[in-house]
Amino acid sequence: MTKPAPGPDQPPIPVRLLTFNIRHGVDDDGRHDLPRLARLLAGTDADVLCLQEVDRHFGERSEFVDQALLLSRALEMQLAWGPAIDEPGPTPADPRRQYGNALLSRLPILISDVHPLPGEGEPRSALRTLVELDGGALWVTTTHLSNSSAADRAAQAAAIAGLHTEPMETGVLVGDLNTDAGAAELDVLRERFTDAWHLAQARADQSGRWSLHRGEGRTHPARHPHQRLDQVWVSAGVTVTAAEVLDASGSSDHHPLLVDLAVTSGV
Repeated sequence: MTKPAPGPDQPPIPVRLLTFNIRHGVDDDGRHDLPRLARLLAGTDADVLCLQEVDRHFGERSEFVDQALLLSRALEMQLAWGPAIDEPGPTPADPRRQYGNALLSRLPILISDVHPLPGEGEPRSALRTLVELDGGALWVTTTHLSNSSAADRAAQAAAIAGLHTEPMETGVLVGDLNTDAGAAELDVLRERFTDAWHLAQARADQSGRWSLHRGEGRTHPARHPHQRLDQVWVSAGVTVTAAEVLDASGSSDHHPLLVDLAVTSGV
């Protein structure tokens, strides 16, 4: 059973959330360094970590380890897992090779399910999770859209929007959407969500170090960011007090986006 929604006299519930495409924990020099990634994530003090490009026994590039489980243990957070690729291991005795989205939470995870998304090329999925708040709950959907087809991204965005049904009115959609937030293929999201970057009362990013685009929230590529691929979208009932693109240079080809939310209604 979930807790009731906050009453009219209850203040908004703060939630700090981070979305980050970790590129399977490999740095700019091609070195797999999961402990460094764990330290970076711990330093954000986020309640919910939404990660893309996570490996579980996938291959040599990540030393065949279970990144999702190791990170959840290192950070002492609960784990929800959403594979996009799920294949048998090299032998029947080996674990399955998986790759996809992970959600780590220090808030209780009440529900978690995985939804394959339409499209050609690399398989994509959405991980939908319900986390319990102190006096409410919040739906968090983590995804990684196609990097090769606007038509596929449009179909994937429509499928994700369809998961946001009336009983799930309070929620956020996060991830690497592989296009700018203003792209036409994301129009369907604008019917139910609002781009958190533009709602944020305070914003900061890394772009000013290399360009004239400070304050635009650009996250990719990490060395010289000129695209805002990593995004958070919020429903009614969720306000955004701050948004910041953190510096993850050397840890991935993306920078993470950290948002401070205030949830004023819930499940």
